[in-house]
Amino acid sequence: MKVLIADDNSNSRQLLKDIIESVGHETVTAVDGPSAVETAQQHMPDLMILDVNMPGKNGFEVCALLKGDAATAQIPILMLTALGDIENRVTGLGAGADDYLTKPFSPRELVARVNARLRAKAESDGLRETKEMLRQTFERFVAPSVVERLLQDPNQVKLGGQFQDITVLFADLQGFTPMSEYAPPETLLGVLNAYHALIVKYIQENKGTVDKFIGDGVMALYNTPVLQANHPLLAVRTAIGIRNALSSFHEQFEPTYRLNINFGIHSGMAVVGNVGTQEIMDFTAVGDTVNLASRLQQLSTNGQILISSALYDRIRDHIRVTAIGSQKIRGRQEQVMVYEVLE
Repeated sequence: MKVLIADDNSNSRQLLKDIIESVGHETVTAVDGPSAVETAQQHMPDLMILDVNMPGKNGFEVCALLKGDAATAQIPILMLTALGDIENRVTGLGAGADDYLTKPFSPRELVARVNARLRAKAESDGLRETKEMLRQTFERFVAPSVVERLLQDPNQVKLGGQFQDITVLFADLQGFTPMSEYAPPETLLGVLNAYHALIVKYIQENKGTVDKFIGDGVMALYNTPVLQANHPLLAVRTAIGIRNALSSFHEQFEPTYRLNINFGIHSGMAVVGNVGTQEIMDFTAVGDTVNLASRLQQLSTNGQILISSALYDRIRDHIRVTAIGSQKIRGRQEQVMVYEVLE
């Protein structure tokens, strides 16, 4: 671990350097306030021991500057000074110092405090790295607002679920399966990934959650894990956005690979949560709502966006549709009124 010692007194600097290095830590030094700031920015130490009375900038000013800079804000600062009265302690802690030790001090106490701060720093760095890794992973599938919600409440990542109102969108590439019989594998995968990237882009822009990739299809959820008052409309906007983008998107492909995307969307109650085991789990939704959205997608063709009457009733004032009529849906006894979204 690297410790920065900032003190204008050469004897004090040497004493602190000897104590810190005796327990196995590396040290760098600064002789005044400005050099303390510069050295911290240059070396990014794991801890800073900072004197208060220094020329150029006093320790309180240095502390406030470093804590106010995002690049150095995470460096723990131990104020070490002869100013031991309550007012100065409050000033130091108010400037952002993590600890405060007065002179004269016990070397054993100094070492104990230094090691405690370094342990806390290591744990904090580990948590930040883990959080950043999770953020980078999740942001590939869900909107940034959803990622922040998940990171703020890790308890959500556990087995179990709840019954709630959601909107489910299924998107599927028409003609991809026959094309896979003759297209070179590497070309096929490149085409599929490009289409998936397009679909995911619009799902995320409309605050949806990519639930899973199913072959050449995608399943997305709205109103979970973050609640959204207008989730039916967000799902429909996703489909319309993808459909409107296809014309320019297709320009990168030769005609063989210019495929329509068919959509099925339905809103209703479903069980939402994590299923699987403690070792491997999947955040998903299950129930009739999911099944109906999937069946609607299977009915759609030539780039249709098919929605249920239940969804249409919620957003009828915001979309223009044409009635497809009552349809027999596999797995359901009653027929379902189906609409095609035009715009």
